[in-house]
Amino acid sequence: VFPNKISTEQQSLMLVKRLLAVAVSCITYLRGIFPESAYGTRYMDDVCVKILREDKNCPGSTQLVKWMLGCYDALQKKYFNNYWICLQTITECYHFKFKYTHNGPLLDFSSKNKTNDSTITCADTKKASILLIRKIYVLMQNLSPLPNDVCLTMKLFYYDEVTPSDYQPPGFKEGECEGMIFEGEPMYLNVGEVPTPFHMLKVKVTTEKQRMENVDKSILKRGETNVPLQVLSVDRDDPEE
Repeated sequence: VFPNKISTEQQSLMLVKRLLAVAVSCITYLRGIFPESAYGTRYMDDVCVKILREDKNCPGSTQLVKWMLGCYDALQKKYFNNYWICLQTITECYHFKFKYTHNGPLLDFSSKNKTNDSTITCADTKKASILLIRKIYVLMQNLSPLPNDVCLTMKLFYYDEVTPSDYQPPGFKEGECEGMIFEGEPMYLNVGEVPTPFHMLKVKVTTEKQRMENVDKSILKRGETNVPLQVLSVDRDDPEE
């Protein structure tokens, strides 16, 4: 997963693609969306992870892999801004945010005492990546079981100023709205972020509040939002974006 160095934008892009694949695979595996046969086993240093693959006996996993390839297309073109995995009712939402920069991330991930223009090393990125995956594992293992009739969907959002108006990556079509309705009372959580000298990946989770009763609150940072509780929308006005 991790290159020996991240000195080019292409090396950074490959890492972000792999990390996205690992995170999405972990979420779907630990939430029981697809059967065991739809996953292979890989290692991120000492962390064992399940990686989603195309399985002829599981059309859903094949569709999700195709969606991921569409995400890679948008990511490579630098159009990609937000990526949402939604379990319809909506009961859970996994929100990935992407940022592209040649000057390093604006927000240092490890210490507020460091300067914003500090150099991001490969070791920093690796440490943040493993921490992010471990947090996802802990969160998934503590959430209450999902209903039996859940349906997984995806939404992609783009940087409007650089994305052609007619662009849609393979496997996607134009959406009808930017918001999503939550049936229960949602809780917003900032899971973590991974910086490289060229990209920033952030992961947020929104789930029904009652599903969070057993989670150790010290591992996650509670997110804040000004939108009504039952409505989820893209926070395009985030000053860090």
